[in-house]
Amino acid sequence: MFSFLLWCVLFVVCWPLALLALLLWPVVWLITLPFRLLGIAVEGAFELLRAIVMLPARVLGSGRR
Repeated sequence: MFSFLLWCVLFVVCWPLALLALLLWPVVWLITLPFRLLGIAVEGAFELLRAIVMLPARVLGSGRR
């Protein structure tokens, strides 16, 4: 909602720039998509490493039940 309101303000102040932003947004989204997918993969790898490192503590019980 905030980005829509910001776009409306930009449209009132400078409508050619607002229309250019509206037309280029899908291109920017497509360019950043691989970086987001890479971030998800890296986050998954770090979670796997964390689970492997924490496994001995979970097996030994760490005093809680």
